[in-house]
Amino acid sequence: MSVQLQSRRLRVGDFRKGAAPIVCLTAYTAPMARLLDPHVDMLLVGDSLGNVIYGFETTLPVTLELMIAHGAAVVRGSEHACVVVDMPFATYQESPQSAYRNAARLMAETGCAAVKLEGGVEMAETIAFLTQRGIPVCGHIGLQPQSVNATGLRAQGRGEDEAKRILADALAVEAGGAFALVVEGTLEPVARAVSEALAIPTIGIGASPACDGQVLVSDDLLGLFTEFRPRFVKRYAELAGAVSTAAAAYAADVRARRFPAMEHCFTAPSEE
Repeated sequence: MSVQLQSRRLRVGDFRKGAAPIVCLTAYTAPMARLLDPHVDMLLVGDSLGNVIYGFETTLPVTLELMIAHGAAVVRGSEHACVVVDMPFATYQESPQSAYRNAARLMAETGCAAVKLEGGVEMAETIAFLTQRGIPVCGHIGLQPQSVNATGLRAQGRGEDEAKRILADALAVEAGGAFALVVEGTLEPVARAVSEALAIPTIGIGASPACDGQVLVSDDLLGLFTEFRPRFVKRYAELAGAVSTAAAAYAADVRARRFPAMEHCFTAPSEE
């Protein structure tokens, strides 16, 4: 039985290896969280909101304050899914102590169930520091958008050395105490080997069907972007055209004075 059939809000302890596949989508606002919540097990408030909501070229400008505001909105808009919030760039890399302060603030001010951070071997100590102090962590390896200036945005796991590094990263994140691991933009055989090697569930995005769950950016899934379609995205709707069509129809009605009509107006003091 899939975890989404439970009535209470899901917690990190509900996600186990070998259970039904984990269904995860991103959400950044309360209305979207409300729509997605009945259908998913996990809502990820990703720092991808920098690209999706704010139009940044990378996720690097995203601040802790932005993640708190959007994380709190998603928690308020949902009642079933486990909400995980990304820690943005430069809020956890300096030291385990600074990571703890920022993660504790993120959880306290949003009400989320866990934080997610990027990095493998180099972040294992920080992950352990957080999990030992009551902060659940979801790891993130493979393609790491916060490292775009160092590694670019190319698929990871090319060649034996890269494959070994990714597996080492995965094992280090697991040893640090993470409850789950996002594997992004990684060659399929490598992602499959990672998933098979771990005792914690893996959540793939551009990785492998062998992962224990999948995540997509909701705006990609809904077809709200027309200029870019990643290879790993399957579009389940094409809403960009519908939005444009609706806006054009509204503009035409306003310019032709067809809207508002009298039925859209208050014509008596008692009307509400």
